[in-house]
Amino acid sequence: MNVFSSIFQRILRGSLVLQIFTGIIAGILLAVIAPQWAGKIAFLGELFVGALKAIAPILVFLLVTASIANQKKNTQTNMKPVVILYLVGTFAAALTAVAASFMFPSSLELQTSQQQLSPPQDIGEVLHTLLFRLIDNPVNALMSGNYIGILVWAIGLGLTLRHGSESSKQVFWDIAHGVSQMVRFVIRLAPLGVFGLVAVAVSETGFGVLAGYAHLLAVLLGAMLFIALVVNPLLVFYKTHQNPYPLVLTCLRESGVTAFFTRSSAANIPVNMALCERLKLHEDTYSVSIPLGATVNMGGAAITITVLTLAAVNTLGIPVDIPTALLLSLIASISACGASGVAGGSLLLIPLACSLFGIDNSTAMQVVAVGMIIGVVQDSAETALNSSTDVVFTAAACIGAERQQQS
Repeated sequence: MNVFSSIFQRILRGSLVLQIFTGIIAGILLAVIAPQWAGKIAFLGELFVGALKAIAPILVFLLVTASIANQKKNTQTNMKPVVILYLVGTFAAALTAVAASFMFPSSLELQTSQQQLSPPQDIGEVLHTLLFRLIDNPVNALMSGNYIGILVWAIGLGLTLRHGSESSKQVFWDIAHGVSQMVRFVIRLAPLGVFGLVAVAVSETGFGVLAGYAHLLAVLLGAMLFIALVVNPLLVFYKTHQNPYPLVLTCLRESGVTAFFTRSSAANIPVNMALCERLKLHEDTYSVSIPLGATVNMGGAAITITVLTLAAVNTLGIPVDIPTALLLSLIASISACGASGVAGGSLLLIPLACSLFGIDNSTAMQVVAVGMIIGVVQDSAETALNSSTDVVFTAAACIGAERQQQS
């Protein structure tokens, strides 16, 4: 019994990133050597992602409510610079995608079967949907994972509780931290979850399915890497006046790796919360900025929408001028904020961007189908960029505020 207890304690104290990497390698080996077994351990990945998605809405609601309710008056939360960084970063991602598409134009075989989906028809519909998500029933928002609605109700309840008794505030604080402890336990199961996710993905799709879309994937991944390793560090340096790469690489390693395999910004919220705590960031800031970022900080989604739209435009021989490209960047940025925080959410908004060039909905849906084919890599990389950037920008805003206070 003592031997098993010692092994368990050693696992708990071990590097989570190293354990996740081990899970990745083990998943690939299982899929290659014994693919018939990969499907049998799929439940490990499903359980892990399901647990994260189940607890994340409750964690966000309680943490935001408790943080605002217990916030002292005149406390600096640094939310304004975080929101600005989110908006600037998403628009910069769309501009980068336009530039990459012009420099390395892609073409598609638009002959795939159409998907039975219901994409938004125009930008007004996207804004309409966002508006009504704000006033969603709070119980339904928690059950459906509507983080915009959760944030609105949590902020409202937190503001009213600021006038309540200290004992009431303490109850919410204690419950929030109790849920946080549960989240830490779920996160420690990440290696097993990633093992199941990787084994199933490799066994079902293999590596050859991506060969036909190598150029398109190269443009998408190149643009995302440029944002992660060039644009984001520049924005961090602007805010902090420090070497940005230790922070950027830490976030990519500890947040991006998990997000890559869960393929869900919403499911990665607990991971980002834990990372912000380890970075010793301001809890009143990250308890709001992280769930907000999972909804509106969608640089990866903006890249996906823009690159796939311009690939369709190039395939159909439609000329694109600079003003139209800029308008596409703006539409892609706004639309990306409406993308759901689940796997493949950005693909549903491609027809909206395609409509700017007069591309009919049936053709646009074929572009969505292409996105689904390459989604095993594209959507994973997109989510890794989106989720890790949430922590990067939150940390940059907190560090920048501390620097200003010291100067």
